[in-house]
Amino acid sequence: MKGDKLVIQEGHVKAAQHIADLLLPQIMKTQGKFIITIAGESGSGKSEIAATLSEFLSGKGIRCTILQQDDYFVYPPKMNARMRRGNINHVGPSEVRLATLDRDLHDIMVGKSEIDKPLVIFDDDLITKETIKLEGTVVIIVDGTYTTLLKNVHQHIFIDRTYIDTREARRLRAREEQDAFLERILETEHKTISSHRTQADIIVTTDYEARRVGESEEAER
Repeated sequence: MKGDKLVIQEGHVKAAQHIADLLLPQIMKTQGKFIITIAGESGSGKSEIAATLSEFLSGKGIRCTILQQDDYFVYPPKMNARMRRGNINHVGPSEVRLATLDRDLHDIMVGKSEIDKPLVIFDDDLITKETIKLEGTVVIIVDGTYTTLLKNVHQHIFIDRTYIDTREARRLRAREEQDAFLERILETEHKTISSHRTQADIIVTTDYEARRVGESEEAER
């Protein structure tokens, strides 16, 4: 999405390094493109970790392409925000063309050299299109709240930070007005997104440690 603001902090770098360490052996063994999703609640650091992970992998000669769920919203961002305020039940996975995104990931998995995808221009409140060239790309990183629901993926990563944990990050990003109604929206999202944690392969904890699900559970005991 054009116009998005990233605020990369030490925790994002830490998580990205841990994720790279966990996934590198698997990436090196995989034939074709390797697809990763990074999911979590608003302000949890999805885009920041995705960008930093891409830098780490690129530094090892592994070219990455980042896809953002935000480009696949049904309505432009300002219109979608108005629809949410008009009806809180609008909030949820149905806001996003997840089937379209999954179809694009399938095309990538079967070796397509380019995809035509939607592109959101935030400042213009506009959805247009762009063509992404994939020649030379090894890893696809998909970030977004509901990306754990996608099927054509090798590894799902989930950031285990709630909307309460992310207030300061959301304030710094300043994408939305921080008011009582936004808290209602985030609480509604939380009820949906938190259930996706069990479908993840890797969990990023509140202190930005990244662990495979079994390891995370063992550490909590």
